[in-house]
Amino acid sequence: MSENIFTMRTWQEDLVSGAEDGPRYAHAHATFTYSGVIDGTSTCDYLLYYPGVGTTSPGLERIEGSVDGRSGSFVIKHDVGFDEHGVTGTWRVLPGSGTGELAGLSGTGTIYGASETMSYTFDYDLAG
Repeated sequence: MSENIFTMRTWQEDLVSGAEDGPRYAHAHATFTYSGVIDGTSTCDYLLYYPGVGTTSPGLERIEGSVDGRSGSFVIKHDVGFDEHGVTGTWRVLPGSGTGELAGLSGTGTIYGASETMSYTFDYDLAG
């Protein structure tokens, strides 16, 4: 079985409200490249809360490419947490978001790591 990883290609973060040295929230726009069971690229937007310890931040990500050799795109909803040790999170495929050969895709996953390249899991079902 191949290793499931994704790599951050870009990250742009802008402060929305609060002070840099205190509680605040920010918007982050990122792009990623996936390999493993998912092979493709994505665009993601997060709403981040700092200090972040003990909380999760939401995100939406549209992935274009393939899952298990089937091509198309789909959208996932993230809930991520982060601290000085790295990032952990869960995500799920939004119902009805699959296109092409990924129409009807459902599933959940996790992310974890502490660098620009991190690991993921994906438990999925391809309808049909």
